[in-house]
Amino acid sequence: MTNVPLFLRKLVIRRAKDRCEYCQLSQRGQEATFHIDHVVPLTSGGKTIAENLALACVSCSLKKGSREFVIDKSTGSKVRLYNPRNDFWNKHFEWLGVILMGKTKIASATINLLDLNRPLILAIREEEILLKRHPVK
Repeated sequence: MTNVPLFLRKLVIRRAKDRCEYCQLSQRGQEATFHIDHVVPLTSGGKTIAENLALACVSCSLKKGSREFVIDKSTGSKVRLYNPRNDFWNKHFEWLGVILMGKTKIASATINLLDLNRPLILAIREEEILLKRHPVK
């Protein structure tokens, strides 16, 4: 894991409004500290600069790993994952209650890879509704 300077870490957290930039989970109330994700992984030449960093909950960070693309099982084609620095979240995703729906192939690939509708995250989102932290406004 790369050491991200404190000033960059603070910038990323502030820019993300303290939410995972993939699943939109609020860091408030979570026991684990969210990760600073390299959108373009270091292994692919990504840099530790603000334009390549995103705030990611532990689950999204670990499931994404060093991936930028996945293979679409139905077509066999390579699909790019959602990039919080270049893509608009609302263009790709929408909420159906606590279920995260994909509007694009990019969103569907990201939802599948990160398992963004697994039972545990759905339960967490239900709790977040009670705490008025979901859905994101």
